[in-house]
Amino acid sequence: MKSGPASRALQIAGAVAMIASVTLVELKLIVVNATTVALSLLLAVLLAATWWGLMEAVIASVLAMLCFNYFFIPPVGTLTIADPQNWVALAAFLLTAIVASHLSSSARKRALEATRRQREMEKLYDLSRSLLLLDTKAGAAGQVAFQIAQAFDLPAVAVFDRASERLLSAGPQELAVSEAALRDAALQGSASEDAAAHVSMVPLLLGGAPIGSLAVGSGSMSDTALHAVANLAAITLERGRAQAVALKAEAARQNQELKSMLLDALAHEFKTPLTSIKASVSSLLESGDSPHAELLSIVEEETDRLDSLVNEAIQMARIEAGQVQLDRQPQRVAELVAGAVRSAGRALQDREVRVNVAEDLPEVLADRQLMQSVIRHLIGNSLKYAAPDSPIELRAWSEEGHVVMAVKDRGPGIPEREQARVFERFYRSPRSATAAPGTGMGLAIARDIIEAHGGTLEVRSRPGEGSEFFFRIPAVRAGVRA
Repeated sequence: MKSGPASRALQIAGAVAMIASVTLVELKLIVVNATTVALSLLLAVLLAATWWGLMEAVIASVLAMLCFNYFFIPPVGTLTIADPQNWVALAAFLLTAIVASHLSSSARKRALEATRRQREMEKLYDLSRSLLLLDTKAGAAGQVAFQIAQAFDLPAVAVFDRASERLLSAGPQELAVSEAALRDAALQGSASEDAAAHVSMVPLLLGGAPIGSLAVGSGSMSDTALHAVANLAAITLERGRAQAVALKAEAARQNQELKSMLLDALAHEFKTPLTSIKASVSSLLESGDSPHAELLSIVEEETDRLDSLVNEAIQMARIEAGQVQLDRQPQRVAELVAGAVRSAGRALQDREVRVNVAEDLPEVLADRQLMQSVIRHLIGNSLKYAAPDSPIELRAWSEEGHVVMAVKDRGPGIPEREQARVFERFYRSPRSATAAPGTGMGLAIARDIIEAHGGTLEVRSRPGEGSEFFFRIPAVRAGVRA
């Protein structure tokens, strides 16, 4: 129990009054022997120790010894002692009074400490239950500060959330601490106490990393309880952050699903007229008697291009929504490359394509349609940027349990600073954005498909020396089939 100077003075006065009252009663009201007096005074000293504390009990002990000597030990009325045996009795009385006072005061302190710890445990339990029931969607830091102030009846509490860089406080009083001090406590992860301002600050640690800080005004809270409260606050802040991330992820997932559904619906509507246009134009061109053959060829090419854009948008939406279902089957690499080249069709007319794929390569476990789509994307990308008279090279080889496929061109190349960005969605180099048509989705789609197969897609390029895009996927081990 903390007490001020005025309270301590009243307690000492109470101890003195108690000894004086016992002495007066023994002198005036009843006739007793020295042993009875000593026991009565000793009992008063023990009561002082129990009620107030050790200092009051020691003062009462000295005063009781003096009263016992002056009023009850011959020669009465003086502080001198005639019989040497009385010196021993007086010393024994004083020693017994002081030791008993110390023991009584220690027992009282232990009882008070046990009671205080019990109350703190009850408050911590109530606080933990309140924090578990918090609706962290409305922001956790402010609610944490309010709950701590309520649970421990503190005049002021402040919580600094490092993630949001916000300081939120609660309590009837203003906390005499700056936001900069709380930010430093969060950054440095160290506790401190401002005795003049009666403020204690502790970091909020989670896994050893500081995620914020807590400051409390003067109140009946031990250091142990303060650190326990800080741990509860850190857990609550992190739970709120995790819930916020989960809500954002769920919203993003639902948005991607909605986008995928809309694109699928639009694609269905686009596909039907595109198919009709393609069939009609192809029939007119095959008849060979149309006076507008050149214009029809342009219509056919643009129809193919529009169909490709629709397919890319659908693939991207499905990949982002996590709706790509791989039909993995053992595939021969040579057949995958040959199928992709055939499906490229008219785009490869009048272009030299060099294919170098060994027939004895190990099979790969892959989705035939998606893997051929990747190869077509890489071939189409090379066709856009390579000179019309330069060849496109397709190679495949085995390397440490993987099969590597590469598509190389002799185009202008890609600067090193842009090589990591070419796989980003919708990214197009400022140097080539107007030189070749495209949406910037092809390479991003190809990378996502390859990664879904457990592989990687990379590029090697130097300005003026062309580019080589290559991917590696695991080969099928002997005896392992789908």
